[in-house]
Amino acid sequence: MKYGNFFSLSIAVASLVLITPQLSRAETRNGADNTAMNSTAYSSAAQQEAAQMVSGQAHLVKTLDARKVQPGQQFEAVVDGTIHLKNGTELRHGTVLIGNVVTDNMHSNGADGGSRLALRFTDAKLKDGKTVPIEATIAGVAGPASYSGYASTNNAPPVWSHSALVIDEQGAMSGVDLHSRIAGANSGVFVSNRKDDVKLNAGSQLSLAIAARG
Repeated sequence: MKYGNFFSLSIAVASLVLITPQLSRAETRNGADNTAMNSTAYSSAAQQEAAQMVSGQAHLVKTLDARKVQPGQQFEAVVDGTIHLKNGTELRHGTVLIGNVVTDNMHSNGADGGSRLALRFTDAKLKDGKTVPIEATIAGVAGPASYSGYASTNNAPPVWSHSALVIDEQGAMSGVDLHSRIAGANSGVFVSNRKDDVKLNAGSQLSLAIAARG
């Protein structure tokens, strides 16, 4: 190899050695910046959606068992009290909220192979038979009066606050955690942190952040 070529090759190698760490640092910074931007974008969207939501409560009509339900399966909950949505729609006591069991990609099963139940509310069927689209986030859960497997001791779920954009309630039920967030794809995800089954009994009370959709 000629000396000139060898010298040029040496310079190229040295330059590559110096540039590579800088590229790695730049990629790391870009990744961190993208994460921060995504987090900021979510927070802004969540705050805007939360501003349109009001708190409300409903109870499940039938039991939901993660080992028995399938994605796409429909379920219903009945409104307790009356909920006045900010667009003027009134969800009177007894209004039926309609939802679906969905596939959740945000949370994996429990470390010990526990089960998972992801839910999404989509519509409210009013007393006059009219159906209106809704958005709802599950902010808490409490059991029926005859069941003691839930964390709430006063048999009433916590009331949602506008400042609560993300809900991560450990032990919302015996061996089961609740994960949900305003402006999320799902209304809520119940995840077993043991090998227990996720099972919401008929009559289970749900605390909701709810708004009209569209």
